[in-house]
Amino acid sequence: MSDRMIIVGPGRMGLALGHALWHAEALETLSYFGRRPEPPAHPLFMHGVARYVHGLEAPPPGTTVVVLAVPDDHVPEMAHALAALGAAPEGCAAFHLSGALSTEALTPLHAVGYAVGSFHPMQTVAHPVSGAERLAGSSVAVAGESTAMRAGHRLAAALGCTVVTVPVRGRPAYHAAAVMASNYLAALVASSVRLLCRAGLEEDEALRAVLPLARGTLDNIGEMGLARAVTGPIVRGDAETVGLHLRTLEGPERELYRALGCELLRQASEQGLVPEDAEPALSRLLGGDAAEPED
Repeated sequence: MSDRMIIVGPGRMGLALGHALWHAEALETLSYFGRRPEPPAHPLFMHGVARYVHGLEAPPPGTTVVVLAVPDDHVPEMAHALAALGAAPEGCAAFHLSGALSTEALTPLHAVGYAVGSFHPMQTVAHPVSGAERLAGSSVAVAGESTAMRAGHRLAAALGCTVVTVPVRGRPAYHAAAVMASNYLAALVASSVRLLCRAGLEEDEALRAVLPLARGTLDNIGEMGLARAVTGPIVRGDAETVGLHLRTLEGPERELYRALGCELLRQASEQGLVPEDAEPALSRLLGGDAAEPED
């Protein structure tokens, strides 16, 4: 089945999702509703693939999926505005793309006949064109009413995504996990780059040095699992090196190193990866309860 889709919000995720689905030949028609008079500069509009509407209009009969690709705090407002335009086309599903919100945010659309659900790709989309390629092979959390679930599974299959089911009570933890794996990873790389700059490298040189290391770590995790992929001074039980790092670092970077070191020590200890005689010293260092070893 090919869907007749409307995406409200031509931002990065909305454009990337539409682009990916169009290239997957999963869509019969694609329209965007946006708040600007003109569509954004994107191949979907440049090549006449997608229709652009300034503002909102009632979805025409035959529409099968409406996606609210707007920021989380605008979802309820947009749901009310769309519901005010009238009853849903027969059999139409309406999704938001939020990882944190439940389908309750779409209650106004449910009241006028939409089958409501959520469709959250667990992937970072920083660009509206190249982001489309990243969606393939990702996981996507799908929830909602039966008609919406069927539509969500259909879209996920077209994208080559794996569907995961997250209970409502688990959505905050699910979304926090996604933030840690994406946004916080970027913050960690930025901290590493700053330290390399402090060590004497230029910023672009530092980033070029860090990225292969970060990618290599992720590749190792994928190939060998979390436990076997861990290397470095903590799993070696090298308290002298950890102490040297802590004496070198200052302020937020020192606290970040300690916090992450405590978590790594806990995980590695549970897996039996840390020499038992080194654990107390490492715990004291990372907890800040004792002076660091001398050089």
